Amino acid sequence: MCTGKCSRFIAFTLYPLVLLSIICNILLFFPDWKTKYVKEGHITDEVKYMGGFIGGGVLALLPALYIHLTGEQGCCANRFGMFFSIIFAAVGVAGAVYSFIVALLGLSSGPMCQIDDGTWGMPFQNSNLEYVKNHVMWNQCKEPKDVVKFNIALFITLMVASVLQALLCASQIINGFFGCLCGTCNDTEKA
Repeated sequence: MCTGKCSRFIAFTLYPLVLLSIICNILLFFPDWKTKYVKEGHITDEVKYMGGFIGGGVLALLPALYIHLTGEQGCCANRFGMFFSIIFAAVGVAGAVYSFIVALLGLSSGPMCQIDDGTWGMPFQNSNLEYVKNHVMWNQCKEPKDVVKFNIALFITLMVASVLQALLCASQIINGFFGCLCGTCNDTEKA
């Protein structure tokens, strides 16, 4: 496969992952689909770090756009363009790593919720992810409703999306390296 076509494939695959990361991060601000928890400050710090929006969103969208444009310039684009695609792809890897780390921290800390005695806290913070498998522990959170499932699903989705983004950007680094070495391939159709 030509490096230009490979670049386009990588970019087109990154776009839905960027959108997914941004949507997941935005949804984390609205547990139980209500805004009152954000207004009252009952959101964990990991949600506020916006790993899905900044890392998996903006820092992955910039490389996707540049990689897409590099792939559109011709079969292998040019050496200079492919070199810059390596730099942009490295930024995408860094964003994906940031998104993954924030999501992992959010998953390990657990959600902020109202506990049995009516206070707000993070009851799973020191559980070493035991709460993920132990559904009985989820009953400690009274409000927001189903916040544990909500957080687990969204943080795991962010982790999967960030791993895929990192793999795609890393493959673009390799693709860009070959594009720098090979230069432009001028396929001319023979009549």
